Amino acid sequence: MNILQEIVVRTKERVEAQKKLLPMDKVMEIACSNIKSDFPFEKALNSNDIAFICEIKKASPSKGIIAENFPYLDIAKDYKEAGAAAISVLTEPYYFKGDDRYLNEIATNVSIPLLRKDFIVDSYMIYEAKNLGASAVLFICAALNVDILKEYIDIAHSLGLSALVETHKEEEVDMALTAGAKIIGVNNRNLETFEIDMTLSERLKKMVPNDKIFVSESGITSPEDIAKLRELGVDAVLIGESIMRSSDKKSAIAHMRGY
Repeated sequence: MNILQEIVVRTKERVEAQKKLLPMDKVMEIACSNIKSDFPFEKALNSNDIAFICEIKKASPSKGIIAENFPYLDIAKDYKEAGAAAISVLTEPYYFKGDDRYLNEIATNVSIPLLRKDFIVDSYMIYEAKNLGASAVLFICAALNVDILKEYIDIAHSLGLSALVETHKEEEVDMALTAGAKIIGVNNRNLETFEIDMTLSERLKKMVPNDKIFVSESGITSPEDIAKLRELGVDAVLIGESIMRSSDKKSAIAHMRGY
């Protein structure tokens, strides 16, 4: 069993426990009572320059603890002031030390679009994301099949949530397009080996039509990386570790932009 499969198993157990606390029908009722269909996450990524989705992440399976000091609200505010288009908030608790509370509190205090970064393996988690204050959800092709992915994208869109569909190889890009994805991400990190291959974004970008939003994720550590992705016509980048490790988040983001 690889790490992604392990996380999926743990996530399914977590969702079943949550359903006992707040049943599916109640989660759906709350989510459907407050639908806004202006898709702020998608709008935020449609900018003149490459858009930054800055990540709030305490830990990862490959790196362990990334941020011992973790004032997540202050970090979110710094990201907004530094001009981030959106913020990605980890809510997976076991491997990334995330928490639903981080997303909910940031949504209450910071007024830019939020992506719920988790391993969505049950439609319950989409409604839950809406209730926590997310503007977008992440769907990982490697954890789903095409029919379930399409179902999940349709549910997200019906709730006014954008869907960032993460791919890592050609077949997954085909899967994302078949399922109706509007925002396609390429994870430059192999979820089985954790190796980074920045050429993936360049290769897979060619498969994605220009009317889709293209996001490069993981392994982006320098202004040179950003400049290269900008040249390729990448619409947005998702950056976590390199900024999370910096003590001055605003300066780190300005440096990455090449300003």
